[in-house]
Amino acid sequence: MGNVLVLYDSKTGNTAKMADYVAQGAEEVGDTEVRLLSVDEAHADDVFWCDGLAVGSPTYVGVVSWRMKRFWDEAVPKAWGKVDGKIACAFSSSGGWGGGAELTCLSLYILLMNFGFLVFGVPDYVGEAFTLHHGAVVAREPKREEEIAACRRLGKRLAQWVAVYVNGREEHWPGPIKQR
Repeated sequence: MGNVLVLYDSKTGNTAKMADYVAQGAEEVGDTEVRLLSVDEAHADDVFWCDGLAVGSPTYVGVVSWRMKRFWDEAVPKAWGKVDGKIACAFSSSGGWGGGAELTCLSLYILLMNFGFLVFGVPDYVGEAFTLHHGAVVAREPKREEEIAACRRLGKRLAQWVAVYVNGREEHWPGPIKQR
């Protein structure tokens, strides 16, 4: 069984809705246990528990929220070097398109890489000209079909990579045909 943690911060509820969709996507992969936690209720033990981590933050001036940053600065320092090799991805909501949500995902990736997480993007299109290369991003609340699909696809892809790399279940390989 793979363990997936969807960890998020949300002031307006928009990123929380994204987190719920990400968790739904992860639950589509059999034998995956999913925890959905806000940074206010999560602990370092939750980060140790998971095999895969989806981290979501609202965008504040193009970067991660202060609550999410504080979580990694104050609650998780004991994880430094002890979560090396776990799989992670990011998602973010912003006040509008071009508001910096992709920059926030990149900020999250930099933070996660410093702890040793292996981060990934998703090359899929979930709608016309709608990708999630840097993570799932939306402007405000996820309402449109492709916004919801992006969140779900991100969660499912995370759970698939956990199934393959952590649990050896190659039937869940999500990418193109593997070259051996």
